[in-house]
Parts: sequence; C-alpha cells; structure tokens
Amino acid sequence: MSIVATDDRAFPELESASHRLGLIQPVLLSGGVGSRLWPVSRERYPKQLQTIHGKRSLIQDTALRVAETTRFAPPMIVCNEDHRFIIAEQFRDIAVQPFAIILEPVGRNTAPAAAVAALVACNADPDAILLLLPADHAVLDQQAFQAAVTRAHSLAAQGHLVTFGIQPQYPETGYGYIQRGASIPKATNAFHVAAFIEKPDLARAETFVANGNHYWNSGMFMMPARILIEELRRHSPETLTAVRDALDLAKQDTDFLRLDATAFARAPNLSIDYAVMEKTDRAAMVSADIGWTDVGTWSALWDISAKDQNGNATVGTVIHVDANNTYVRCDDGRVAAVVGVDNVVLVTTDDAVLLVHRDRAQDVKHVVDTLKRDKRTEYLQHRKVHRPWGSSQSLLSGHRYEVKRLSVKPGGKLSLQKHHHRAEHWVVVSGVALVTRDKEQMLVRENESIYLPSGCIHRLENPGKLPLELIEVQSGAYLGDDDIVRMEEGDHP
Repeated sequence: MSIVATDDRAFPELESASHRLGLIQPVLLSGGVGSRLWPVSRERYPKQLQTIHGKRSLIQDTALRVAETTRFAPPMIVCNEDHRFIIAEQFRDIAVQPFAIILEPVGRNTAPAAAVAALVACNADPDAILLLLPADHAVLDQQAFQAAVTRAHSLAAQGHLVTFGIQPQYPETGYGYIQRGASIPKATNAFHVAAFIEKPDLARAETFVANGNHYWNSGMFMMPARILIEELRRHSPETLTAVRDALDLAKQDTDFLRLDATAFARAPNLSIDYAVMEKTDRAAMVSADIGWTDVGTWSALWDISAKDQNGNATVGTVIHVDANNTYVRCDDGRVAAVVGVDNVVLVTTDDAVLLVHRDRAQDVKHVVDTLKRDKRTEYLQHRKVHRPWGSSQSLLSGHRYEVKRLSVKPGGKLSLQKHHHRAEHWVVVSGVALVTRDKEQMLVRENESIYLPSGCIHRLENPGKLPLELIEVQSGAYLGDDDIVRMEEGDHP
C-alpha cells in the first residue's frame, strides 16, 4: 500500500491493517521540550514523557483520552526521534498500539507535523478527520472533552478547520487567544473565528477576560485531512512541498517511520496557527470547558494540584512552617522544608534546584537559555538516562573515573561494543547478568563482579525474569560516550 495524497504522489509503505475507516484519527504531537518545567523537564526527557500530574505520563493520558475504539482510530504520533523508544515503551505499558510513530529528524513546529499526519491519514482513509492533540497538555474533565470533540467533529465534517477555545479564568499572558466571530447556525457553542492573537501583555489580557469574546487557544484542532492539505497548498506551499519530499524519502525502521532529514529541514518553522488557521476562511471554534491546561509552567501545575488548607501543593517529603500557596516538589528522595514563605515554587532533582516566585514561573525558560549558553548539560538530560533496555544513572564522577547504576529489564541487552580508552568493572547488585567478553560468555550473579579491560569486545544482557541491577565503575583517560565502538546492536541502540 502506498500513501497517495491529492496529487497522486506515492510515499513509502505503512502498515495500516489496524486502521478503520470512518473513525476520528487522533494525532499526538510530541515535539516540545517543556523548558519552563525545568529542572524536571529536560530536552532528552521532556515533560510529556514524565509523570508530572496524576499516575501516568502526559502522553499516556493523552492517548487514553482518545482510546475508545468505537470512536477513534489507533493514534498517530509525530515525535522527536530521540524519544522514540521511550514513547514506544510507554504505549506498550498502557496497551495502546499506535497506527504509526513518525520521527521528526529536526524540530519544525506544528505545521509540518500536521502536514505529515494529513498526508499519511489520507492514505488510510481519504475522508479522514484529524484530531490534533499536543501530547503535553492536561484535560481534567474527560466527559466534557468527549462532548467538545462531538461538536467539533460535526463542524469538521462540514469542511471547517476547528480549534478548541478555552474560556479564560484569569488574564494569562503565556497563552495565545482566539477572538470569536459570529455564531455558526445549528451548532452549539460554535463560532466563526474573527482573529488569532499572539500572547498579549497583561493589560491586553485583562481586557480580553473582561469582554468575554476572547478564548485561550488550546492548540487542539479537528479538521479534515484532505482540506488541511488543500489549505497548506494555498497558504504555505513550501511546507507541503518539504513534507512531501520528506515522506517520499522516508524509511521504515522497525516500528517507526523516519522522515528524510534533509527534506524535512527545508520545511519552515511554522505553527499550524500561523501557516493555516490565521489565513483560512474555514476556521471555526468550539467553546470547550474541559478543565484544560497546557501544564506549561510550575504555576499552572500548582493550579491543578491538590493542596492543603494553606494552599500548599507538594510532591515528595515536604515540611511546611508558616508557608502558603507554595508548590514544592522533591524528586530526589530528600526532605524539603519551606519556612515563612508564600507563593513560591521549589523543585529539586538529583542535580539541580529551582526556586522561583509563582508570578515569575514563565521566566524559568531563561534559566535553560543560560545553561545552553554556558554549555552545561543540565538542560539536556538527567543523571538518570532512560534507554530501550532500561536506564543508566550517574552516581559519582571525577578525574579518570565515573560510577553508574545500570538497570536492565528482563530480556534487555546492550549493544556489542568496545572502548579504546576506558576499562569497566561490573558488580551485580541483584538479578543475573549474562556477560559476553571477547569469546567468553558467563553468568554473573548477585554480589559477583567482572572486569572488562579496555579494547575487549563485550555485551551485557539480562536473561532472567527479574530486573538486573548493577554498579558500573569506569576508569581510564577518556570516559566520553563517543568512545563506544558498536560491533553489533542490541535490541535497540
């Protein structure tokens, strides 16, 4: 089966046996990095992949929001290629099988991502209607969300490009706004769009809240895929051309579709709002009172969190003394104490501490900018790095040594590799390790260790049914990851 869009160009084959015609096609957009939720959100492990609110990650909650199989087709995910294995694993954990996981080689905002989804969806169903959902938002009222989807679906079936507008609760300057136009006949709480407005200053935001004609732009959309393609051709043809070329040269990689990097990089870095919605005459809006938040700042997370009688929200072990309206999160197992302070956010991880007034939560992104400028790694990843086979956590490092804790899932294995400049010692804490060392294979059990000299070809596997935990001690003149020479991949790189 080839992907054929409106000009009969063919794209690579995609397996679509699980796709069913006539259902809404959810598209989860997972390209953001959530810099304002630093230090929990990092570029290689952003907020949508983490348990920021509730018991599941934000992307898992988003997927389950559209999991009703009588209404929704299997979801399509458009994501950063660096996150592909984590996303695939998280979907396995909630027993959701995606229709496709499409990998963006570079970040290009929501217009190219939506274009990719529209072209792929049209192949499976020429009449497909897309439901574009950011993967890092929270919706607290599932019933109201489903009702809003029903109203939006009716409008999209009539050829509208529909956005979901949120009645503002306060003058938020971190959101874009939608100015509603005339009501759409025979539709409930549905309007033509008069204008899309970029993030306003406080005075203008206060005016928007007072007049009642402006709504927060949720970034969620419902639209016929074929009409979106037509509007892209009309209003942003360079986006459509670049995306078509990227699909034309795409390659299937196990469960993933890799877009061609050179072609996709030519796509303009545009939002779907700017590329299409601000220009089209088909824009419509449904008013959606669904308990929505983009969870974009620590202040927004405080808004939706459970609080004590003094307005304090906590995650982890926290002691409050004469503190009010605070958000305190300790993800590193330590005890945090806050005394005599109001309206602050305190977040600790194993390598960073953030203290910010709740009114300045938007400015956390400037901390990330500073870390990047200073070429520090704390913006990029945590000390604990998630891998397809498990995780690796840096415990201690110094001149010519580093100590890590490795956790390998049952059946997991690392790639067959060697290092030119470092040796490694592995000490098994729990479980059983199957170790390849040059031409040897041996089982290393709890409280046993093995030495891997520099230059030896080695692999670590977990042949058991329980997690394997071990301590790795690296020593040598150079310990960088670029000293890894992969002889043969494991289950995944």
